[in-house]
Amino acid sequence: MSVATLLQRKEVCICAGSGGVGKTTVSAAVALGMAARGKKVAVLTIDPAKRLANSLGLPELGNEERLVKADVEGELWAMMLDPKRTFDEIVEWHAPDERTRDAVLSNRIYQELSNAVAGSQEYMAMEKLHELHQEGRYDLLVLDTPPTRNALDFIDAPKKLAAFIDSRALQLFAGPGLAGLKVLGRGSGLVFSVLTRATGIDLLQDLSAFFASFAGMTEGFRERAERVNALLADSRSAFVLVTSPRADAVEEAGWFHHRLLDAGLPFAGVVANRVRPAMPRGDPSHELAALLGDDALARKVMRTFEEERRLAARDRRNLADLKKRLGRKPMIEVPHLDDDVHDLDGLRRMDEFLFGRGRLDRR
Repeated sequence: MSVATLLQRKEVCICAGSGGVGKTTVSAAVALGMAARGKKVAVLTIDPAKRLANSLGLPELGNEERLVKADVEGELWAMMLDPKRTFDEIVEWHAPDERTRDAVLSNRIYQELSNAVAGSQEYMAMEKLHELHQEGRYDLLVLDTPPTRNALDFIDAPKKLAAFIDSRALQLFAGPGLAGLKVLGRGSGLVFSVLTRATGIDLLQDLSAFFASFAGMTEGFRERAERVNALLADSRSAFVLVTSPRADAVEEAGWFHHRLLDAGLPFAGVVANRVRPAMPRGDPSHELAALLGDDALARKVMRTFEEERRLAARDRRNLADLKKRLGRKPMIEVPHLDDDVHDLDGLRRMDEFLFGRGRLDRR
């Protein structure tokens, strides 16, 4: 089984997994490998460490795609999501006119709200993914998501946004003038009054202006949230779960797999990264002593060998447990490489295992 098989006839690949398993690197390697096989691919990341840019040989990434200079049959593009800018673009898209657009973007409440939402990057990542998919300029989009538990936020984000738009609270606050805000009560009004005198900012007026302007865009936001949710569940999308053989990462992977099934989302398979290859059986201590000519050194090397053999066996047990939970879904294994993957050459080394030319000894 190879990544190319998992992603056959797919237009979206969503790489999810817990932190510290090499998910960003795997996302880049998947994108590079598909581009090498003739696809026009864009890989999106919201990783604040910017490792993706480094591994692709780019000085930096921004909210627009950049072409990666790689020797591939297709094309490879990459971008680093700017959640705040993406939120602004959504407002610009849904605003009925320039006056409403400017009123929202310049509103102090919106500016604080957009920065807060930008801190929860998951939904903005899905918005950008949806936008690029709608444009249809790429054969495949690869999304590098946040760590697993947070990744569930972006799975639920479209539904939560739609629920918020339909909520009685928003309808109340979006009422004409200050009428909706009067329900806050006299005590709240006093608090706003004190804040206004202390800061010189009329928060009540800003709230009223923001919700009044936003009210005209709720239908567009609702429809967009529904389309984003539909993209997640579409048969043209595929969730690829990235894990490592660590017990905690395997547990997270099993839990996330179960969550994807419950949500009815298209789960393609697992990439197990940084797997130790099985060590040879037997006792090579005599051969080591003869080779090294030093019994004390041979014993030290043997202890290291036994520790590696123990860790490799543990990896096999953990992955075997995960395979049972996956059922018939495939698992692709990538070994623990000698050097850290930080450039295109390193990504190409991973290609051997992700796309089927390499293999791990499973003795």
